[in-house]
Amino acid sequence: MLDSAEPTCLSLSETKEPTITLEREPVPSNEGLSPGRIKAASGGADHLRVSGASPAASAERLSDDAIVEFGRSSASRRLNRRDSTGLLAGAFLVTAVAMLLVLPANRHLSVGALVVSVACYAVAARVQFEFAGGFALPTEGVFVAMWFLVPANLLPLAVCAALLIASMPELARGRMPVDRLALNVVSSWHAVGPALVLGAAGTGAPAWRDAPIYVAALAAQLVFDYTSAFLCTRPVLGVSALGQLKAMAPAFAVDAMLAPLGLLVAFPAYRHPWSLLLLLPVLLLFSTFAKERQQRIDHALELSAAYRGTAMLLGDVIEADDEYTGSHSRDVVDLALAVADRLRLDPRQRQQVEFAALLHDVGKVKIPAEIINKPGPLDAEERAVMMTHTVVGEQMLEQVGGLLGEVGRVVRSCHERWDGDGYPDGIAGDAIPLAARIVCCCDAWSAMTTDRPYRRARPAHEATAELLRCRGTHFDPRVVDALVAVVGT
Repeated sequence: MLDSAEPTCLSLSETKEPTITLEREPVPSNEGLSPGRIKAASGGADHLRVSGASPAASAERLSDDAIVEFGRSSASRRLNRRDSTGLLAGAFLVTAVAMLLVLPANRHLSVGALVVSVACYAVAARVQFEFAGGFALPTEGVFVAMWFLVPANLLPLAVCAALLIASMPELARGRMPVDRLALNVVSSWHAVGPALVLGAAGTGAPAWRDAPIYVAALAAQLVFDYTSAFLCTRPVLGVSALGQLKAMAPAFAVDAMLAPLGLLVAFPAYRHPWSLLLLLPVLLLFSTFAKERQQRIDHALELSAAYRGTAMLLGDVIEADDEYTGSHSRDVVDLALAVADRLRLDPRQRQQVEFAALLHDVGKVKIPAEIINKPGPLDAEERAVMMTHTVVGEQMLEQVGGLLGEVGRVVRSCHERWDGDGYPDGIAGDAIPLAARIVCCCDAWSAMTTDRPYRRARPAHEATAELLRCRGTHFDPRVVDALVAVVGT
């Protein structure tokens, strides 16, 4: 099952205003600001703040690293927005009690079977496989066995009790606020589907001839799990139905693989409930794998943070070397991210655009200051020196390697033209990396609308007219259309 008490289901609902938090730092969104006046939240070349403040950035376009970081930091905070959570939790409790009173019991209640079932489910719920959309819990093996140990009309309440018990250690240590228990109640909705199917079918002992009923029960479980999670997520993140399905796919895969194991255990457990304890060694194995996975994620986040830190450091170096170039780069980042979101780029592409926009002028730190700060137009020799900054920037970033090495190849192409008349390689059209095409267009807009040492800034409408004039020659037409829509002129 998917633990909806974790990262993306309600993570953004916990803030007092629309924000996205990266590196545990809340950033107010730019919602409501004029698209043409998007500015960084504070000084310095902090691209994390710029990314978090992009007005069009939806949860579906955040990077996996950002979602994991936000989910981890939100797990210990109180819920400030309780409307959708409380409504779903209350609706579950009403439904579960109504089922207990109205739905016929398909088997006699055994207190021993109920106790061992709840205990084993709580243990399984303590094992969490972390991924970008939340946590996959290996509870399905126990849950399927519970179909035959607990009366169908009591099944949802038994699962809810187990999830609440599983949270008690965090609650006792002060790692989880009391109000987050409501999320455990919401997470219990998945038990309603199988209870309805099994109760209506009146199934008794496990039997292979009833396999179609069990498949229907599993399908009902996934439907209820998906629907409750979507209703949680939609009001907060605006995630689409397909986006929610993609986020929950890993958890559904875990459930589908563990369901047959639960059915096999159900045969001996039906007569001997303590047989359910046979699943504990498997859960211990899963716990080991989960810890190893968490360590790998920790290392990946540390590496990602190192890349981001390096990018910010280089951005600060640019600004320290030349204040205009530094502030110009931050403006280009804002515009480029807005265009990337307009074009609905995936998180990896969006991150590449962000880093390339921040670092597209990094090579200028090796250009002589007298050329950078010349008050008039450059002569041919000076221009030739200036045109080397993209290659120099690529070389600098390749020395860092990894993600920034990939960004270096984009930086090299940020002055290529759609018609092939750019530099340094003269490539054209789609041969130019999309991130470079976006940065090129946004770089030109920012340059035209900013005071330079040798001329005053041009009005926004004139800059827009120039972009449209060069649409299809200097700039990618699709990027121009997106940028014009962003600046709103």
